[in-house]
Amino acid sequence: MAKHETPFLDQLESGPWPSFVSDLKQQAEVRAKNEEGVEFQIPQDCVDDLLGVLELSYKHGRTHWKHGGIVGVFGYGGGVIGRYCDQPELFPGVEHFHTMRVNQPAGKYYTTDYLRKLTKLWDFRGSGVTNMHGATGDIILLGTTTPQLEEVFWTLTHDYGQDLGGSGSNLRTPADCLGQSRCEYACYDTNAMVHFLTNEYQDELHRPAFPYKFKFKLDGCPNCCVASIARSDMSFIGTWKDNIRIDQDAVNKYVENDAAYPANAGAFKGSKDWGPFDLEKEVLSLCPTKCMMFKDKKLFIDDANCTRCMHCINVMPRALKIGKETGCSILCGAKAPILDGAQMGSLLVPFIEVNPDNDYEAITEVIENIWDWWMEEGKNRERLGELIMRQGFQKLLEVTGIDAVPQHVQYPRTNPYIFWKEDEVEGGWERDVEEYRKHHLR
Repeated sequence: MAKHETPFLDQLESGPWPSFVSDLKQQAEVRAKNEEGVEFQIPQDCVDDLLGVLELSYKHGRTHWKHGGIVGVFGYGGGVIGRYCDQPELFPGVEHFHTMRVNQPAGKYYTTDYLRKLTKLWDFRGSGVTNMHGATGDIILLGTTTPQLEEVFWTLTHDYGQDLGGSGSNLRTPADCLGQSRCEYACYDTNAMVHFLTNEYQDELHRPAFPYKFKFKLDGCPNCCVASIARSDMSFIGTWKDNIRIDQDAVNKYVENDAAYPANAGAFKGSKDWGPFDLEKEVLSLCPTKCMMFKDKKLFIDDANCTRCMHCINVMPRALKIGKETGCSILCGAKAPILDGAQMGSLLVPFIEVNPDNDYEAITEVIENIWDWWMEEGKNRERLGELIMRQGFQKLLEVTGIDAVPQHVQYPRTNPYIFWKEDEVEGGWERDVEEYRKHHLR
């Protein structure tokens, strides 16, 4: 029998979709039965009390979690989110119920053996409740007490070869798509680069020194499966400089509705009858720059006007492929709507080489120039995107040493004045007054 009545939470189980409430109830029952004889290191009924405090929050229309102070592990300033309940008498099992963030491997590749070890550890020293994965990408271990933090940290780092992720005003755990390990569209090895960035910036990840959080997200191609353009302070999106490769025979197979060449690689097959494939309707007319034409059984692409939206490649993957001269674009400043509303990333570097042989030197130079500026000029809890809004995109170009290009123009300028810097004016601002007056006699 449940420890607490939960009529509000029960409603969340009544819809057509799976509910986290059902998962929590199942976990509470597993802990109550304890058929494996686990020697729980935190209260056995913690998940029951978690359901109870959540029910109370729904009833009162406000949270019953409080921050209550900083908790963590020795030597680290991040990776643990302290959480305390403001109703410890009613729910002693969650009096303190801290979250630990575990740095996920690049591409989120795991062995089943590792996952079993991780879940057994969390059943033993935590609530057993996990989130695979959090919005930043980490493995989220939900709910343990302060004395267990160091114990879990020791096991992760010494026995499992795993580390904590980022939290607080520091670099958050870099996240990426599967990249070239599984995807033919990937323009660079996202897994290798995220592994490098994680190792290279350990201090920034574990010892907060920034005005606020900072996120790297890596997408191997413009399909943006990680949504880096909307969810990261610095987004790396794979792209190419040369032309889309066209297999004209395969194009005509799609046009002829050859069964071996289903549109969208057959992704929507069976959901409903979409009718025969229509190249004009489903590809050409949907091109955002109208840079495609099909004539005399040949597909033509004006690559100079292609914006790399990926739509045509996604629809006809056997006929069209990304170019061979690949790299990535760097965008900056995306964030959630806390101050000044949500922002998408702004294009900073249209194309940059991704070269692991020199430790991504060109990319790390851009990163560190931006960090130097942000740490010097950023206000407390000001994201990079907000600093760019406050000081201007031109300032971002100055601190990174990047020349302005047409791709940086968002809309025609509206300010009729041109302001020169002193080093752009011959002789600077200083003038010899007497020399000036010789030429302007009264």
